[in-house]
Amino acid sequence: MKQTDNRQTGKRSSKRRRMAVAAAAVLVAGSAGFAAYAATSQPIGTGTMQYSEEIGGPATMTMRTLTIAPGEILPWHHHPGIGAYTAVVSGTLIIEDGCGGEVVYAQGQAFLESPYRVHRGKNLTGADVVTAQTFIVPLGMPTTIMQAQRMCGMPMHVDECKSDGWRLFDFPRSFNSQGECVAFVLTGE
Repeated sequence: MKQTDNRQTGKRSSKRRRMAVAAAAVLVAGSAGFAAYAATSQPIGTGTMQYSEEIGGPATMTMRTLTIAPGEILPWHHHPGIGAYTAVVSGTLIIEDGCGGEVVYAQGQAFLESPYRVHRGKNLTGADVVTAQTFIVPLGMPTTIMQAQRMCGMPMHVDECKSDGWRLFDFPRSFNSQGECVAFVLTGE
């Protein structure tokens, strides 16, 4: 995909803009302070929904493949909307959670990259990792939002708030107590 200067964004069609945002999710360089990455995103298709129950309003669905080069570690990022449904087509992918911990996924495994949870993908092998992904985001939102540094993200389960776990969470907000963290998980507020 040919890169276009961001000042020309208004001249692109809405569909092309969404495709460019999806492709740029791992090909960020320069002015934002991120290094260039070798990962390549191949859009499969993008479409809009007048109403998505998961989003509670109009949404955009994007499907793509992502190829991560041997030895590559992607930048910290998160996904708005429902997150990213990901299937490992080939290779072995490691997902490092911004709150700590790593999970290894092999060819044929699928998982959900939880919405608003900061993470990064790693390919620590000598072969490409290829994934297929589906994103559903509120209309006008990008599929991926880059983070300049490691952050934790949102708690997904009440258990993450226990034993001082509430202190880890710093994005999109932090908590003053375990009770505040638990209330956020239960109500979203």
